[in-house]
Amino acid sequence: MTVKRINLALQGGGAHGAFTWGVLDRLLEEESIEIAAISGTSAGALNGAAYKAGWIEDGRAGAKARLDWLWAQMGAVDDLRMPAWMLGAQPAAEALSAAIALTPPALMADAAARMVSPYAYGPFYANPLRRVVDGFAYDKVCDDHAPFLSVSATNVHTGKIRIFERGEIGADALLASACLPTLFQAVEIDGAHYWDGGYTGNPALFPLFRDDLPADIVVVNINPLERAEVPRSAQDIQNRINEISFNSSLLRELRAIEFVQRLLAKGRVPEGAMKRLFVHMISDDDLMRELSVATKLAPNPYLLARLKEAGRAAAQGFIDAHLQDIGARSSTDLEAMFS
Repeated sequence: MTVKRINLALQGGGAHGAFTWGVLDRLLEEESIEIAAISGTSAGALNGAAYKAGWIEDGRAGAKARLDWLWAQMGAVDDLRMPAWMLGAQPAAEALSAAIALTPPALMADAAARMVSPYAYGPFYANPLRRVVDGFAYDKVCDDHAPFLSVSATNVHTGKIRIFERGEIGADALLASACLPTLFQAVEIDGAHYWDGGYTGNPALFPLFRDDLPADIVVVNINPLERAEVPRSAQDIQNRINEISFNSSLLRELRAIEFVQRLLAKGRVPEGAMKRLFVHMISDDDLMRELSVATKLAPNPYLLARLKEAGRAAAQGFIDAHLQDIGARSSTDLEAMFS
């Protein structure tokens, strides 16, 4: 059996990161695929850390178990094998998204996030993700063996991206990567303060350009790149601003990759001077367009289960359609994307 090595780039998106959980869960069942490196931001960083710790502990089974543990902590039900009939009894994703967005707690939280600084809570402030990230086995997360893991955050002072690797990845680095500034106080690490990595790298691709890593980068995208309709409600406008903001850094890196690959193809850059890369994407934009920023912040057990199953289905679709492309060509048409 030929083993195909890939790098994973995992986007952030709050509770929508359960989609990535499903993608990873399915990829772990495919023994012909080996994950050499992971670059993650926010929820992608949490998924990456869970995958790495579980893999070091017990290979594919360990990674699956650790990802299940993570999303149980984030709000999934105890029985993660929720039967299909129960999922089918739940409302459609769009209806569930609207219902969550219009609940009094969601409306109050949204209003508070716009008017109240997270610093206003004084000694009563606590980051709710702390109990989750404190449960990671960081000796395994930081292990030198593959997969190589990198986590990104945004330096509040300089506006630049910060990449945490190996022994730098601790609970604070994961909190920094997932630190939405309207909800959480900036995370201090070595005298600098950090916000969510999505503003500067969602996810960062350049840590995956190393010569010792494979040429294939698989982006697991949980923020829709396109929407046909112009948002009109206040919530829809805010949601689209969030999506554009969190996709902008990814699009910049993809455009740079497309430019370099075009130069290589035309022979304008000497072979070997720059790395030839193959880019792939796993996503379900139709589902994500039905959801909103409200569902990113509300890890409803039914929604998490549905996102996981959607992620598994999307990963299966990628395997069926593009497994043979790995190591040979990009399955994402970057030239068309930026034309």
